[in-house]
Amino acid sequence: METPTTSSTPSKPRAGKRARWIRGVAALAGMLALGGLAWYLTHRGPADAGPGGPGTSAAAAGQGGRGAGAGGAGGGRGGRSGRGPAATVGVATAEKADLPVTLDALGTVTAAATTTVRPQVSGILQKVLFKEGQMVKAGQVLAQIDARPFELQLMQATGQRERDEAQLENARLTLERYRTLLSQDSIARQDVDTQAALVKQLQGTVTTDRANEGTARLNLGYTKVLAPISGRVGLRVVDIGNLVGSGDAGGIAVITQLAPIDVEFAVPQDRVSELGQRAGDRAGDRMVALAYDRTRSTVLEKGEFYALDNQVDTQTGTVMAKARFANAGSSLFPSQFVNVRLELRTIKDAVVVPVTALRHGASGDYVYVLQDGQTASLRPVKRGIATVDKVQIESGLAAGEQVITEGADRIKDGARVTLPTQRPGADGEHAGRSRGEGRPAGEGGGKWRRHREDAGAGGDAPGAGGDGRRTRDGASGGARGEGRAADGVTR
Repeated sequence: METPTTSSTPSKPRAGKRARWIRGVAALAGMLALGGLAWYLTHRGPADAGPGGPGTSAAAAGQGGRGAGAGGAGGGRGGRSGRGPAATVGVATAEKADLPVTLDALGTVTAAATTTVRPQVSGILQKVLFKEGQMVKAGQVLAQIDARPFELQLMQATGQRERDEAQLENARLTLERYRTLLSQDSIARQDVDTQAALVKQLQGTVTTDRANEGTARLNLGYTKVLAPISGRVGLRVVDIGNLVGSGDAGGIAVITQLAPIDVEFAVPQDRVSELGQRAGDRAGDRMVALAYDRTRSTVLEKGEFYALDNQVDTQTGTVMAKARFANAGSSLFPSQFVNVRLELRTIKDAVVVPVTALRHGASGDYVYVLQDGQTASLRPVKRGIATVDKVQIESGLAAGEQVITEGADRIKDGARVTLPTQRPGADGEHAGRSRGEGRPAGEGGGKWRRHREDAGAGGDAPGAGGDGRRTRDGASGGARGEGRAADGVTR
């Protein structure tokens, strides 16, 4: 009887599937091993390098081709394992200069004099001899009032005076005759005394007539309306043919004096004592005042401090002051707002630095002083008067020392710094050499670093054996200390 044989055909697919699974696990394990090796090569420090590692090879490259000091990979990570790179800063030199002490305030331009021109007598306006907005001078005729009534009044006063003068002359002659008769004892003394009293009475009458004549002549002169001050005439409010008089509120015109002109501004009450002492100075020693436009960029006019008010405003704690300007070019206009800068005094030979150099801390003001051209040293100072771009250093700093003006927020006391005029990496010779300066060792190190970055990024890890050609390219520049394969053997 034949025994049935078992077919082995179904076991073949099972064996092939198991082999594929084993190969997949092996491939995965190999990839994990390669990834771990790549991570180790890119994250180990200079101390981890063995006798045949990067340190030894970099030293050999440094002997033959002025390599990178402490090893290619280690030198490239010098800023990470040791002190950080030097910060680039801007510097300025402390210098001596005359520093003006100023007081800034917001002022209002006010006319030195404003006059409403009103006629002194009443009458019909016959002529207007000015144009609106015209500049006039003191004494210039502005208008003409009908003068005929006033001429007649003058004639009447003159006639009255002449009549009374004639009577006075007759009374004097009569008095002389009476005195002659009295000497001859031909008339009573009472008649002589009565005639003498009449003469004195007529003298008083003549004096009154002369005064009336003068008033009539003065009124006749008032028919010509004159400008009392020099300045600019405003808009007129009356026309020819109107009846005008001294009681008119608007008058004929308003004249505003523009040269000189004043600027009123408020000063803090703490400065009253200082300004009060200078208010009575002679014209040549008075404080200089500058009027700026609203942007504080253009000087409109230059003048001098003129007067100080006599009381403090209790609501604002300020005192009103006044500065006077020549205003020859009419750059200032009444009721205009300007920025006033009053120069109180000048500090001679003050040590000044840019405002950006002064810094503020918990212990006070300080600056960073540049020592030996490469080290920042913190220096406490005492500040003084400050301007827009300069600040006075009263103590702690001497003229000629260099202070840091830019980049001070990135440094500390004792930190190494570089200047914009210095080449990058000048704080260490090994750093300058490791950056290549066109040498082969630098080129190899740069490529090896790029190779390690690619490996650390989780790619195909060419330095770990994925692509040996790139590793050998990094070593082909002549500095073998940088170009290695993943196994650490120098090619």
